[in-house]
Formats: sequence, C-alpha cells, structure tokens
Amino acid sequence: MSSRQMAVIQRLHRYLVCINHYGSYKRAFCTSRSTNSRFDYTERSNIYLLGSPGCGKTTVGKLLGEKLERPVIDVDDDILEPAWRMPVSQKLTEIGGKNFIDEEGKALCQFQSSGSVVCLSGSNPLHAQSMKHIKENGLLIFLDVPETDILSRLEKMKVNRIVGQEAGISMPEILKYRRSFYAKHHDARVMCESGETPKNILNRVLTCLDRLENDKGYISTRQIGPAKRQQFLQTVLQGLAPDGGLLVKADELPVISNCKQKRLVDLDYRERALRLLQEWISPLEIAGGELKVYVDNAYNENIFQNKDVAPVQAFQKNQYMMELFHGPTASFKDFALQLMPQFFNRAIQEEGENNRYLVLVATSGDTGGAVLDGFRQYAGSDTGVLVFYPLNGISELQKHQMTSMAGNNISVVGVDSDFDFCQSTVKHIFRDDHFSAELLNNYNVKLSAANSLNWGRLLPQIVYHASGYLDLVKSGVISHGQEIDICVPTGNFGNILAAYYVKMMGFPIRKLICASNSNDVLTEFFQTGLYDLRKRQLLRTASPAIDILKSSNLERLLHHVSDNDGSLVSNMYHNLDQDGMFKISQHHLANLQTIFTAGSCTEQECKSTLIDTYKRTGYLLDPHTAVCKTVADKLGDSSVPLLLAGTAHNAKFADTVSSWIDPSSGSLASSPNELLIRLNKLSSQPPPHETMLRMSKQKVIHKKKCNASPNELMSIVKEFASNM
Repeated sequence: MSSRQMAVIQRLHRYLVCINHYGSYKRAFCTSRSTNSRFDYTERSNIYLLGSPGCGKTTVGKLLGEKLERPVIDVDDDILEPAWRMPVSQKLTEIGGKNFIDEEGKALCQFQSSGSVVCLSGSNPLHAQSMKHIKENGLLIFLDVPETDILSRLEKMKVNRIVGQEAGISMPEILKYRRSFYAKHHDARVMCESGETPKNILNRVLTCLDRLENDKGYISTRQIGPAKRQQFLQTVLQGLAPDGGLLVKADELPVISNCKQKRLVDLDYRERALRLLQEWISPLEIAGGELKVYVDNAYNENIFQNKDVAPVQAFQKNQYMMELFHGPTASFKDFALQLMPQFFNRAIQEEGENNRYLVLVATSGDTGGAVLDGFRQYAGSDTGVLVFYPLNGISELQKHQMTSMAGNNISVVGVDSDFDFCQSTVKHIFRDDHFSAELLNNYNVKLSAANSLNWGRLLPQIVYHASGYLDLVKSGVISHGQEIDICVPTGNFGNILAAYYVKMMGFPIRKLICASNSNDVLTEFFQTGLYDLRKRQLLRTASPAIDILKSSNLERLLHHVSDNDGSLVSNMYHNLDQDGMFKISQHHLANLQTIFTAGSCTEQECKSTLIDTYKRTGYLLDPHTAVCKTVADKLGDSSVPLLLAGTAHNAKFADTVSSWIDPSSGSLASSPNELLIRLNKLSSQPPPHETMLRMSKQKVIHKKKCNASPNELMSIVKEFASNM
C-alpha cells in the first residue's frame, strides 16, 4: 500500500469514526448549512453500500470496514436471518416476493446501529420507509457496476431469480427496474469500470470519501491570499464573488476515464447529465437521488420538444449539428435555466434564512427569456426576476418572448443602450456594497445573478458538449477515443468555456473553435494575446446574442491557464477597467492556442452562409449558427469530425431570416405570429418550434423602458425590490 493511500485511510478513519471530527469538519466548511441539512455527519455516521446483487457490496464492505476499522453489518446475515431465524432464501419461498420486501423493510426500520459499514441487500431500496429511516444516520453509496459484469457474476453464482422477478420477467429487466430505486435513494455514486476487482472498487469508495472530506469548494478568479471558500449552493445564490471576480472550483477539475466515458454512450441525455453533474456537485450538498429529480424535471419531453433533448444531426461533409434549441425558449440557454432555478430554490432552503432574492439579469437576447421561463416554473414567492435588455440590440421575436412572459415577481425593462452597457451596469450594481446593504436593510432583499457569471448557470452547459461527443460514438460516426473539434458561436464565452471543461474532464476534444461575428475582440485575443477595447465600438449585427465586447467568462479561462493566479487575473481586469486593454504572456498564449483557434465573419459572410446552406440542404439556420458554420468552414480540418453548436432556433430571428431568404418579405409589416407562420412555410428543417409559435400569439405585458443611466437602473431595481 502506498504512503498516499495509507494517509488517505488514516484521515478517513479520523473523519468518519470520531464524532468530534465530524463536528470540526462541519464547522470548518459547512458553517452556513441549515439545521435541515440532509448530510449532518454528527448524526449520520453509517456508510451504507447499495447496488445490484453481484455488484460486490459484501466483499467491498468487508474490505472497507477493515481499512476504516469499523464494524461491518450485512443486512442479510446480521439483521434478517437472526430476526427471522431462518435463511433469507427460505423466507422468500414461504411468503413470496411482495411480502418479502415488506417484511425485509420492517426489519430494516428497526436498525439502530451507528459508526458501521452496512451492506444492504439488493432489494432494500425497494422499500421506501426503510430507506427514509437509514438516511437519518448514514451516507448511501451506490456501487454502480456495469450490467454485463452483474449478469456474468450472477450466472457464475448460479443465481437465476431475485426478489421482485416474477414469471416472464428477464434478469436484465428486473435489474433495470431495481436500478431506478438505487438512483432514487443514493447519495453518492461510485461508477465502476468493467472487470474491476473488489480491491479496485474499494479504492474508488475511498476516493469518493476522500473527496467529501477534502472538497475545497469555490474561490474567486481574483483571489489573492487565503479567503473563505464557497460551497456550490452558495455560488448559486451569490453569483459574483465579493471582489468582483467569478467563482471557480478551488481544487482540480474532475476527470472521467475512457472506460467510464464508454459507460455513458448508451445512456439517454438525462442519465448522462446525472452522472456528469455528480462529478462536480458534492452529495454533501445535493444527494444523487435529489439531483436525479432535478434533472428529470429539467430534461423531459414536456419541456424539450425533441425526445433526445440535444440531438446531433449529420450536416455537411464532416460537420454535425448539435441542436440546442428544442427547449421552451428556443435557445441553448434553456439547458441551464431549466435546472439552475431548482438549484437556486435548494440553496435558499439550505441557507435557512428569511431573505428574499432578486435575480438581476442583463441579456443580449436569449438569457432573459430562458431565465424568466425557468424561474417562473420553479421559483417560490421569495424570489423575483428583473431583466434588463437593450432596446435596439435584439430581435423582434426575442423582445416579444420576454415582454409577453407572464409570471409572479418578474419584470422586463428595455434600456436605450447596448448589451455591454446593461451588463457593465449590472456588474456595478453587484459590486456596490452600499446599495446591496440598502436593499437588505430596507426590503430584506439580496441580489443574485442568473447569467453565465453564475457558476450554477454555467455548469449544466457542460453536459451537452459531452453528450454531443457521446452521440457521435453511439451513431458510429467515430469510435470512442477518436478526437473531434467543436465550434461554438461566442460572445460572453460561457458556452465555449463549458466545452473547455469537457476537454479538461478527459473527453477527446482536439480543438475548440471560437466563432465571432463582426465584434471580433475574441478572435484578436486568441491570435495575439491582446484584449483591446480602446478603439472598438459595439457593432449591431443579425446575431445579437454575441454582440458583446466584454466577454465575462474569459476571466475563468484565464484563471485556469494561469495556474489559478488570482493576482495576475485581478491585475488584468484592473487594466481592462482602467486602460481598456490587457495582454497575456507569450507562454500563456501558446498554451491557449494548443486548445483554441478563433475566427470571425462579416455580416455578409453570415448571410451568404445562411442562404447557401438553405439552398443546398433545405436546413434553415439562425444567424448565430450561421456565424458558427461560416467560421467552421474557414478553420475546420476536413479530416476531423466537427460538432457545430446550433445555439438558437431560426424562429427567434424570424424577421431577419425571412428577409434574407425572401427579400420581398422585408417590406411586409408583420406581427410576431405572422412572422413565424411565414418562416415556417420556408422550411421544415429544423422542425417548427411549437412553443415559440404559441408565444407569438401572447400579448405584451412588460412595457417599461428607461434611459442608459446607471442611476435610473438602480432606481428600477430598488422599486422592484420594494414591491416583492
């Protein structure tokens, strides 16, 4: 055994066995956790192993107990058989499967031990009341062993029938049925590779527990010296760091091995999302079973109009379109904003205070609608949403979508300026401690963010880039391990940053192509290392969601590429604020250029690509995806499969798209509904967006507008807070 493993075991022994150490850990890291926390280790001291028959619970449990110097309790041998005074198999024969589950559950409900490793039976999770009971005093770890291994072991053990398996039901069917209960009740998942030995699985369990003990939380990109770490749920509420930086993981990014990636290939989007998000979110904050509920709520056929959620279509030559626009507001933002509001509600519950929250949003067109839709579905009465949008910088359909959105505690205000002004002013409001104190003292309201400045907003976007790669493997376009490129239309840098995290997790991504429109500050940066706004004016284009000069999430990338040097990042952004520019070193630029390549296109090039693609294929792009394809055509390698991020449905830009395809339509005055009807007659690829069509018939209810004055925006925020 290595010294590192021995040290881990010694730490875990102290951490898990000594009740005082539980309290010390909680005070050191979980001081903000409410008394309703689902993971209070001062009370929940058992480690429960659950999983399918044949997954190795008993063997691994014995090894784990030995390493941690804990007693090991096997439910079958040490609880059921002594209570029943007969073998488990005899009891099953006597009373039948359904009655067996009830009797087994009743026995487990009497279990009172603490400080033990407990090996559950494969059928324990089928009894809800007993699972609720054991959750009161322990952590449930799901040994997620591949089904092929389970079936092989059961065959060797000559097991041909298990509890719940009635006549005519195959072993794979009953195992699938049971897995739904393991997913429902587990806290932490240990995802195993095929053919792993019990000792290997033991090491995975130890690593899982080690992560719980040593989770370093989140820090600011501008952090200098020691500072209090934030937990995931705290980042969701807080949005920006107090020093104006963005919040990022303080420790190493999670990595998923090739073998584990292969296990994700045959899963649907929801199952992939659950497993990927569990790599980032500690079960100390959101248990696996609870996270599954959130994911299932967010990505179902009632929310996304395509059953595959983020389908990948063969497009042209080596290009494949990842359609990210089948959600309720027809843009990629829905992937985050059907999930993030659920995190937000959970964070408010965990905080345990009586504050109200005002989610303050500046939008370049897509974020606003997605935030409004997500929060109106999931937010409680203690949360309000205020959206500022540029009056002349978004499409008519984007504007109509936001201003016709009904819901409690939501407001939408048009600002007579561009997105950069809106975003800069919102950032200024967040950094104004006096203003924040006034809101809290006078109205009991705290500010929070829901754009990609908020880590909870960015995190869900990681999933679809990974899923896109897995879909190419599943469809046989590539074999697993073969590299691809991903091209993303980029403005605020959140979407392509999510793809960067996927690459850092170990997925075979060769290059990330950053596609800009005429506002090509990022293209210049990745080519020269100079981020220079001094001679730039924001240009309004047909792709308004990426009409951005200050790309906020670039700060997170610079934090990572500079080896988490908060002082360096802080100085760069001080220079940007004071001098309108900063420059990175040649060393850092060279590192970035091994991963990123960047290009831009003119408005005419974007238009030509959209029209040409329509004529060649019948597929009608939106202008942002046309920017993506234009740059991909310039920079892509024909020998490497290329995934295009289709970030919005053409319906969101029906006015522009229709006039480009049919110039005569530009002279026709049209309502939003008429625009969509005309657009839908042009093409059925991608399919018409039914939710957008329904939205286009709604009346405008948010009519408020204001001047480009920070003081005026602050007054609107104050007025909204007073009426929450």
